[in-house]
Amino acid sequence: MIPSRPVTKHALPDAPEICRLPAVELADAIRRRRLSAGEVPQAFLDRIETANPLVNAIVSLRDRAAILREADEADGRAAKGDAGLLCGLPMAVKDLALTRGLRTTFGSPAFADFVPDEDEFFVERMKKAGAIVIGKTNVPEFGLGSNTYNRVFGPTLNAFDPAWTAGGSSGGAAVALALDMVPLADGSDFGGSLRNPAAYNNVYGFRPSQGLVPSGPGLEVFYAQMGVEGPMGRNVRDMALLLDVQAGRHPRAPLSHDAEGSFLAGLERPAAGGRVAWLGDLGGHLPMEDGILSLCEAALKRMAAAGFAAEPLVPGFDFEALWQAFVVLRQASSGCALKALHDDPAKRELLKPEAVWEVEGALGLTAPQIHRAAVVRSAWHRTLLALFERFDLVALPSAQVFPFDAATRWPRQVAERAMDSYHRWMEVTAPATLGACPALNVPVGFDAAGRPMGMQLIGRPRGDMEVLRAAARYEATLPWTSGAGAGAGT
Repeated sequence: MIPSRPVTKHALPDAPEICRLPAVELADAIRRRRLSAGEVPQAFLDRIETANPLVNAIVSLRDRAAILREADEADGRAAKGDAGLLCGLPMAVKDLALTRGLRTTFGSPAFADFVPDEDEFFVERMKKAGAIVIGKTNVPEFGLGSNTYNRVFGPTLNAFDPAWTAGGSSGGAAVALALDMVPLADGSDFGGSLRNPAAYNNVYGFRPSQGLVPSGPGLEVFYAQMGVEGPMGRNVRDMALLLDVQAGRHPRAPLSHDAEGSFLAGLERPAAGGRVAWLGDLGGHLPMEDGILSLCEAALKRMAAAGFAAEPLVPGFDFEALWQAFVVLRQASSGCALKALHDDPAKRELLKPEAVWEVEGALGLTAPQIHRAAVVRSAWHRTLLALFERFDLVALPSAQVFPFDAATRWPRQVAERAMDSYHRWMEVTAPATLGACPALNVPVGFDAAGRPMGMQLIGRPRGDMEVLRAAARYEATLPWTSGAGAGAGT
């Protein structure tokens, strides 16, 4: 039997009722003037004052008076009937995304005082929709590694136990959500950064299809094909609300594409059910900590009761070759992006070892190696397309280990198998990334120690709406609510 949500081990009172309301309801209440935009940020700022010192999820917090002035402006727009989808909602932006006039450090001492003069495309859209940016959410240095700590702000601690990691790289976002410090959060995902921290903090994280949320501004607009931005939320409808704002073609993002209607409105039509290919541990290829597969399989039984029948399956593919392709393509993008810092001896001293590893790997790559990795990726894409002729979804765990000691940089072993890199223990997230597929973490419960876990629901490329519908249907089966800040589940 899966335990109900345990009480967080942080010494925290329950969050105020406003902070526990779904973002969809909050935004609607502000638009209809049942709540003032001033009340909402005030409540969340009070919650941050109480909760954030225990977990360090939100960084670069803006001055309260400036935030409340923007809230007054939002009230004025609501009074004129000019309120956007996110009118008056306080949001903290992931510290890997540019925020005009607000410090953006990328978790690196090399950028500790960097203040951008422009917004990331999706941040600009959030602001136009009425969101009030109150600060940033903490990240690992340059988003490298699924443990949120850096030398600028320190570590972010898990929402359920301060001894555990929050995951990453969207660790600050996941913890802020789970403890009701923000109603919604953005994140980004290359190797599981929207999925792993969501699993580790009992919330939802959605990696959209490649190109749905425009990437930029930047210098690699034709090359950024594996990292994506997307929403995180305490429920599926809230994520759909934020995705409605984030998504859609941008003229300066050549790989972006239009969204097909509203995702939030699309959830009004329930999922019809379907077939799920359960890949498990890829036939033993992936080492897994005991208890993860059984939690996911119990979740699949709930999905079956909701109309989604699961079938265990291991595709005929060389998964070691797939992982090596991921490593090469990541070094060719992330490693090359960090090369300018590596070339400067003073700045190189500021890089953490994992960043140096990515750069040095990139320096040793040849064009044929990168081409070979792209060929493997293309073969995997064809394999997935063949799977989606028979199945509506593919399912995998969201992580291979439960939340671990926050002082551990990364797991050196999983199930007695040595990990050969700082991210090998997150290999389970690479198949969706390399397939350019939408992948949504759904909570699956807790082990006997109260550690949360999640499962990836992966859909066909550009099948984002179908994944959201399936996740919403699954969400309705859960015997607990998401997050941690409100106490025990039912």
